[in-house]
Amino acid sequence: MKKLLLASLCALGLFAGEKPTSFNAYLAGFGYEERKAMKINSVELSVMLEEGTAQLVDIRFKEEYEAWNMPAALSIPLNELPKRLDELDKSKTIVTACPHKDRAIIAQVFLKLQGYDVRYLSDGLTGLAEYWRGDSAREFIDTLRSNQQK
Repeated sequence: MKKLLLASLCALGLFAGEKPTSFNAYLAGFGYEERKAMKINSVELSVMLEEGTAQLVDIRFKEEYEAWNMPAALSIPLNELPKRLDELDKSKTIVTACPHKDRAIIAQVFLKLQGYDVRYLSDGLTGLAEYWRGDSAREFIDTLRSNQQK
């Protein structure tokens, strides 16, 4: 699995026109601080979305998004991400997400190499769905609506 992820990340960097040295430099400088900085959980994400400081990007395939989705997320499938960078808000932290975080990690590294402030959702969309249920779902949506009216 690790070899597949590394190969995917290298391919993404090359496909995007990045020089292999930039990915190499990222890896060479990778340490505990970057490992921590690349992640965000559902609680932290919810606060940032309420504050308007984050943009959630669901990078699943179109059919997956159509089957179930998060209203607060922008859908950009991973394989379309290089062509749709103009849809991302560079003034916000971009949070990439998929159900189990594998594709979200690939998207996070790709966007990091493109110069974005980006994290991946460490508990995945399934964790976010679990967090946004019942009263917490109502409170989150009410807060978003209230902030949009301001």
